[in-house]
Amino acid sequence: MSPIVILVWIVTILIDTFGQLAFKAAASENTENSGLAHWKAMAKRPWIWIGITCYIVEFVAWLAFLSLVPLSDGVMLGSINIVVIMIAGRLFFKEKLSKNRLIGVIFITIGVTVVGMGA
Repeated sequence: MSPIVILVWIVTILIDTFGQLAFKAAASENTENSGLAHWKAMAKRPWIWIGITCYIVEFVAWLAFLSLVPLSDGVMLGSINIVVIMIAGRLFFKEKLSKNRLIGVIFITIGVTVVGMGA
């Protein structure tokens, strides 16, 4: 892979991960409300808007990435987001990682590595 492809790929991973973390933060704050009140409270939180902004920027970055690599490679390389988001969820939200999830992460990482080496 060329340096520009790697750079754009890393940018998509970082923006997507930050967007997911922002959505999780918005959903986790002040959970005493339920139903419509919870959704209204979430809409007032800056985290939800940060997440939405990240997804808009990530959409453009993803299009740039797909313009540089074949679709099949791009989708496979993009699946590393699952791993990065799961690790970030563990670090920032203390989410539990089961043995099966860790095995899955290992397989995803191996698959992305194999595709990345061939791209």
